[in-house]
Amino acid sequence: MERTTVALRPARPEDREAIAALDGSFTTDAVYEVTVSEHGFEIRPVPVDPPLHKVFPDDDDDDDDDVDGEAGGAGEDEGEPELTRTTVAVAPDGLCGFVTASFAPWNARLTIRDIEVAPAWRGKGVGRALMRHAVDFARECGAVHVWLEVSNVNAPAIRAYLRMGFVFCGLDTSLYDGTPSAGEQALFMVRPVR
Repeated sequence: MERTTVALRPARPEDREAIAALDGSFTTDAVYEVTVSEHGFEIRPVPVDPPLHKVFPDDDDDDDDDVDGEAGGAGEDEGEPELTRTTVAVAPDGLCGFVTASFAPWNARLTIRDIEVAPAWRGKGVGRALMRHAVDFARECGAVHVWLEVSNVNAPAIRAYLRMGFVFCGLDTSLYDGTPSAGEQALFMVRPVR
């Protein structure tokens, strides 16, 4: 990524429409197959032919309420406020990516709620730069780790997260049941904040 080409900054209310319009779809020639056993699980990449193209459905929640920077929300179990920050990547022709992250004080965890990079900007360091901003936010908050959830069919994202120092830490085989993503498994990944 050329630093002169893409600028990172806190999201503003006027970014909502561009964030919602960002193309988060992907095409992959592999998926991460999850095999669950009585004593654990195994995850391994498996080729798919023809390649799989995935378009995510629109979110039904109100996550975009946090687009204007930091917002308070209910903490998970302790009633402590949760801090949320959205950072956008802006190219000369408009918004090309964003990351939304929330810090929960009760377990000192920063959760990556969403990270997307426009197809034309993938592989150019935009996602890595956005993740660096999220990790900096984690440090500011005193987080001990950064956590995220990703579908097992999103092999391009999984490979990127592995390169960024994330490791698998769990799964949920039923998280997407009753949604357009039914049949996929949710993989959880974590990396320490150093």
